[in-house]
Amino acid sequence: MLLNKKYKIFDVHNHIFPDNIAEKAVENIGRYYNRNMYESGTVDALLKSGRQIGVDRYLVHSSATHSDQVKAINNYIADVVKSHSNMIGFGTLHFSFEDIDAEVERIVSLGLRGIKLHPEFQHFVIDEPSMMAVYKAIAGELPLLIHMGDQNQDSSSPIRLARILDKFPDLIVIAAHFGGYRMWEDSRKYLIGRNVFMDTSSSLAFLEPAEAVDMIRSHGVDKFMFGSDYPMWRHSDELDRFLRLELSEDEREAILYNNAAKLFGEA
Repeated sequence: MLLNKKYKIFDVHNHIFPDNIAEKAVENIGRYYNRNMYESGTVDALLKSGRQIGVDRYLVHSSATHSDQVKAINNYIADVVKSHSNMIGFGTLHFSFEDIDAEVERIVSLGLRGIKLHPEFQHFVIDEPSMMAVYKAIAGELPLLIHMGDQNQDSSSPIRLARILDKFPDLIVIAAHFGGYRMWEDSRKYLIGRNVFMDTSSSLAFLEPAEAVDMIRSHGVDKFMFGSDYPMWRHSDELDRFLRLELSEDEREAILYNNAAKLFGEA
Protein backbone atom coordinates (compact mmCIF):
# COMPACT_ATOMS: atom_id res chain seq x y z
CA MET A 1 0.00 0.00 0.00
CA LEU A 2 1.32 3.44 -0.92
CA LEU A 3 1.56 5.50 2.27
CA ASN A 4 2.22 8.82 0.54
CA LYS A 5 0.27 10.20 -2.42
CA LYS A 6 0.87 13.86 -1.76
CA TYR A 7 4.58 14.67 -1.91
CA LYS A 8 7.34 14.09 -4.41
CA ILE A 9 10.32 12.57 -2.62
CA PHE A 10 14.03 12.65 -3.40
CA ASP A 11 15.86 10.43 -0.91
CA VAL A 12 19.52 11.53 -0.81
CA HIS A 13 20.91 8.90 1.57
CA ASN A 14 20.83 5.23 0.55
CA HIS A 15 23.58 2.65 1.08
CA ILE A 16 23.47 -0.22 -1.41
CA PHE A 17 25.59 -3.36 -1.80
CA PRO A 18 25.88 -6.19 -4.34
CA ASP A 19 23.51 -9.03 -3.51
CA ASN A 20 26.32 -11.44 -2.65
CA ILE A 21 27.79 -9.23 0.10
CA ALA A 22 24.76 -7.21 1.22
CA GLU A 23 23.89 -9.39 4.20
CA LYS A 24 27.41 -9.28 5.62
CA ALA A 25 27.77 -5.55 5.00
CA VAL A 26 24.50 -4.75 6.73
CA GLU A 27 25.41 -7.00 9.67
CA ASN A 28 28.68 -5.09 10.09
CA ILE A 29 26.87 -1.74 10.11
CA GLY A 30 24.37 -2.99 12.66
CA ARG A 31 27.15 -4.38 14.84
CA TYR A 32 28.97 -1.04 14.84
CA TYR A 33 25.87 0.90 15.88
CA ASN A 34 24.60 -1.88 18.16
CA ARG A 35 21.18 -1.97 16.55
CA ASN A 36 19.05 -4.18 14.37
CA MET A 37 18.93 -3.10 10.75
CA TYR A 38 15.53 -2.84 9.10
CA GLU A 39 16.42 -3.69 5.50
CA SER A 40 18.81 -5.96 3.61
CA GLY A 41 20.90 -3.42 1.67
CA THR A 42 20.14 -4.77 -1.81
CA VAL A 43 18.82 -2.63 -4.66
CA ASP A 44 15.61 -4.66 -4.89
CA ALA A 45 14.92 -4.20 -1.18
CA LEU A 46 15.61 -0.47 -1.52
CA LEU A 47 13.05 -0.12 -4.27
CA LYS A 48 10.50 -2.15 -2.33
CA SER A 49 10.97 -0.01 0.77
CA GLY A 50 10.88 3.24 -1.21
CA ARG A 51 7.70 2.26 -3.04
CA GLN A 52 5.87 2.26 0.30
CA ILE A 53 6.12 6.04 0.38
CA GLY A 54 6.37 6.73 -3.35
CA VAL A 55 10.02 7.76 -3.58
CA ASP A 56 10.60 9.40 -6.96
CA ARG A 57 14.39 9.69 -6.93
CA TYR A 58 17.16 7.95 -5.00
CA LEU A 59 20.76 8.94 -4.39
CA VAL A 60 22.69 5.68 -3.92
CA HIS A 61 26.24 5.11 -2.71
CA SER A 62 28.68 2.90 -0.85
CA SER A 63 32.04 3.53 0.85
CA ALA A 64 35.42 1.88 0.29
CA THR A 65 36.94 0.62 3.53
CA HIS A 66 40.21 -0.10 1.68
CA SER A 67 41.81 1.66 -1.25
CA ASP A 68 41.68 -1.45 -3.43
CA GLN A 69 37.87 -1.38 -3.25
CA VAL A 70 37.49 2.10 -4.75
CA LYS A 71 37.32 1.23 -8.44
CA ALA A 72 35.10 -1.82 -7.96
CA ILE A 73 32.60 0.14 -5.85
CA ASN A 74 32.52 3.01 -8.31
CA ASN A 75 31.93 0.58 -11.18
CA TYR A 76 29.14 -1.11 -9.22
CA ILE A 77 27.32 2.14 -8.41
CA ALA A 78 27.67 3.29 -12.03
CA ASP A 79 26.19 0.02 -13.30
CA VAL A 80 23.25 0.27 -10.90
CA VAL A 81 22.29 3.80 -11.92
CA LYS A 82 22.60 2.96 -15.61
CA SER A 83 19.86 0.38 -15.19
CA HIS A 84 17.63 2.49 -12.90
CA SER A 85 16.47 5.80 -14.33
CA ASN A 86 15.16 6.94 -10.94
CA MET A 87 18.62 6.80 -9.33
CA ILE A 88 21.69 8.98 -9.27
CA GLY A 89 24.94 7.65 -7.86
CA PHE A 90 27.84 8.94 -5.80
CA GLY A 91 31.25 7.37 -6.10
CA THR A 92 33.72 6.85 -3.28
CA LEU A 93 37.38 7.62 -2.63
CA HIS A 94 39.94 6.53 -0.04
CA PHE A 95 42.71 8.66 1.42
CA SER A 96 45.36 6.04 0.56
CA PHE A 97 44.26 5.63 -3.07
CA GLU A 98 47.29 6.11 -5.31
CA ASP A 99 45.94 8.58 -7.90
CA ILE A 100 42.95 10.46 -6.52
CA ASP A 101 42.81 13.02 -9.34
CA ALA A 102 42.65 10.30 -12.00
CA GLU A 103 39.89 8.47 -10.15
CA VAL A 104 37.89 11.68 -9.81
CA GLU A 105 38.09 12.07 -13.60
CA ARG A 106 36.99 8.45 -14.01
CA ILE A 107 34.11 8.94 -11.56
CA VAL A 108 32.86 11.83 -13.68
CA SER A 109 33.23 9.77 -16.86
CA LEU A 110 31.14 7.01 -15.26
CA GLY A 111 28.28 9.46 -14.84
CA LEU A 112 28.48 9.55 -11.06
CA ARG A 113 27.42 12.84 -9.50
CA GLY A 114 29.42 13.18 -6.29
CA ILE A 115 31.47 11.47 -3.60
CA LYS A 116 30.36 9.61 -0.45
CA LEU A 117 32.69 9.21 2.54
CA HIS A 118 32.16 7.53 5.90
CA PRO A 119 35.04 8.47 8.22
CA GLU A 120 34.43 5.86 10.92
CA PHE A 121 34.11 2.93 8.51
CA GLN A 122 36.96 4.19 6.32
CA HIS A 123 39.16 4.91 9.36
CA PHE A 124 40.15 8.51 8.88
CA VAL A 125 39.76 11.80 10.71
CA ILE A 126 38.05 14.22 8.39
CA ASP A 127 40.44 17.17 8.84
CA GLU A 128 43.71 15.21 8.99
CA PRO A 129 46.39 16.15 6.41
CA SER A 130 45.96 12.93 4.41
CA MET A 131 42.41 13.99 3.46
CA MET A 132 43.33 17.35 1.97
CA ALA A 133 44.13 15.85 -1.45
CA VAL A 134 40.63 14.37 -1.59
CA TYR A 135 38.91 17.68 -0.85
CA LYS A 136 41.20 19.56 -3.24
CA ALA A 137 40.41 17.11 -6.05
CA ILE A 138 36.62 17.49 -5.74
CA ALA A 139 36.22 21.13 -4.61
CA GLY A 140 34.19 22.92 -7.25
CA GLU A 141 33.81 19.66 -9.19
CA LEU A 142 31.73 17.15 -7.24
CA PRO A 143 29.55 17.49 -4.13
CA LEU A 144 30.53 15.49 -1.07
CA LEU A 145 28.04 13.55 1.05
CA ILE A 146 29.83 12.79 4.30
CA HIS A 147 28.71 10.90 7.37
CA MET A 148 28.86 13.25 10.33
CA GLY A 149 28.97 12.50 14.05
CA ASP A 150 29.64 9.51 16.24
CA GLN A 151 28.85 8.70 19.85
CA ASN A 152 32.20 6.99 20.47
CA GLN A 153 34.79 9.18 18.72
CA ASP A 154 35.20 12.63 17.19
CA SER A 155 36.71 11.73 13.80
CA SER A 156 33.68 13.30 12.05
CA SER A 157 32.77 15.97 14.57
CA PRO A 158 31.14 19.22 13.39
CA ILE A 159 34.10 21.38 14.43
CA ARG A 160 36.35 19.34 12.13
CA LEU A 161 34.01 19.92 9.20
CA ALA A 162 33.96 23.63 9.99
CA ARG A 163 37.75 23.67 9.56
CA ILE A 164 37.43 21.96 6.18
CA LEU A 165 34.83 24.49 5.03
CA ASP A 166 37.25 27.28 5.98
CA LYS A 167 40.02 25.72 3.90
CA PHE A 168 37.87 24.75 0.89
CA PRO A 169 35.14 27.37 0.38
CA ASP A 170 34.27 25.90 -3.05
CA LEU A 171 33.58 22.44 -1.60
CA ILE A 172 29.88 21.53 -1.78
CA VAL A 173 29.12 19.42 1.28
CA ILE A 174 26.03 17.52 2.37
CA ALA A 175 26.62 16.96 6.09
CA ALA A 176 24.58 13.89 6.93
CA HIS A 177 22.47 13.44 10.07
CA PHE A 178 21.64 17.10 10.77
CA GLY A 179 25.37 17.80 10.64
CA GLY A 180 26.38 15.31 13.33
CA TYR A 181 24.81 12.08 14.56
CA ARG A 182 24.59 12.29 18.36
CA MET A 183 26.52 15.58 18.14
CA TRP A 184 23.63 17.90 17.38
CA GLU A 185 24.63 20.57 19.89
CA ASP A 186 28.04 20.78 18.22
CA SER A 187 26.30 20.98 14.86
CA ARG A 188 24.36 23.96 16.15
CA LYS A 189 27.55 25.58 17.41
CA TYR A 190 29.83 25.03 14.43
CA LEU A 191 27.71 24.34 11.32
CA ILE A 192 24.29 25.97 11.58
CA GLY A 193 24.30 28.97 9.28
CA ARG A 194 27.40 27.84 7.36
CA ASN A 195 27.42 27.22 3.61
CA VAL A 196 26.71 23.50 3.92
CA PHE A 197 23.75 21.30 3.11
CA MET A 198 22.39 18.83 5.66
CA ASP A 199 20.19 15.77 5.41
CA THR A 200 17.59 14.47 7.84
CA SER A 201 18.81 10.88 7.99
CA SER A 202 19.25 8.94 11.27
CA SER A 203 18.25 11.96 13.34
CA LEU A 204 14.48 12.30 13.54
CA ALA A 205 14.18 9.20 15.75
CA PHE A 206 16.27 10.98 18.38
CA LEU A 207 15.64 14.73 18.06
CA GLU A 208 12.52 16.25 19.58
CA PRO A 209 10.33 17.54 16.72
CA ALA A 210 10.50 21.14 17.95
CA GLU A 211 14.30 20.92 18.14
CA ALA A 212 14.51 19.53 14.62
CA VAL A 213 12.29 22.31 13.26
CA ASP A 214 14.36 24.94 15.03
CA MET A 215 17.59 23.57 13.55
CA ILE A 216 16.06 23.43 10.07
CA ARG A 217 14.81 26.99 10.19
CA SER A 218 17.93 28.36 11.91
CA HIS A 219 20.14 26.81 9.25
CA GLY A 220 17.83 27.50 6.31
CA VAL A 221 15.11 25.30 4.85
CA ASP A 222 16.78 25.58 1.44
CA LYS A 223 19.85 23.75 2.79
CA PHE A 224 18.07 20.65 4.12
CA MET A 225 17.23 17.45 2.22
CA PHE A 226 15.36 14.29 3.11
CA GLY A 227 17.41 11.14 3.67
CA SER A 228 16.29 7.74 4.88
CA ASP A 229 19.72 6.17 5.63
CA TYR A 230 18.47 2.91 4.09
CA PRO A 231 19.02 0.13 5.18
CA MET A 232 19.27 1.57 8.70
CA TRP A 233 15.59 2.59 8.69
CA ARG A 234 12.37 1.89 6.84
CA HIS A 235 11.29 4.61 4.43
CA SER A 236 7.78 4.58 5.88
CA ASP A 237 9.07 5.26 9.39
CA GLU A 238 11.37 8.07 8.29
CA LEU A 239 8.63 9.81 6.32
CA ASP A 240 6.26 9.48 9.25
CA ARG A 241 8.81 11.10 11.56
CA PHE A 242 9.40 13.89 9.06
CA LEU A 243 5.71 14.64 8.61
CA ARG A 244 5.34 15.02 12.37
CA LEU A 245 7.48 18.15 12.17
CA GLU A 246 5.38 21.31 12.24
CA LEU A 247 6.60 22.65 8.91
CA SER A 248 4.63 24.47 6.24
CA GLU A 249 3.70 22.72 3.02
CA ASP A 250 6.29 24.77 1.13
CA GLU A 251 8.96 23.78 3.64
CA ARG A 252 8.03 20.11 3.38
CA GLU A 253 8.10 20.16 -0.40
CA ALA A 254 11.48 21.88 -0.40
CA ILE A 255 13.09 19.34 1.93
CA LEU A 256 11.41 16.26 0.51
CA TYR A 257 12.21 17.00 -3.11
CA ASN A 258 12.86 20.49 -4.43
CA ASN A 259 16.20 21.24 -2.74
CA ALA A 260 17.80 18.02 -3.95
CA ALA A 261 16.29 18.38 -7.42
CA LYS A 262 17.77 21.87 -7.68
CA LEU A 263 21.20 20.77 -6.45
CA PHE A 264 21.39 17.88 -8.91
CA GLY A 265 19.54 19.52 -11.81
CA GLU A 266 16.72 16.98 -11.76
CA ALA A 267 13.10 17.68 -12.69
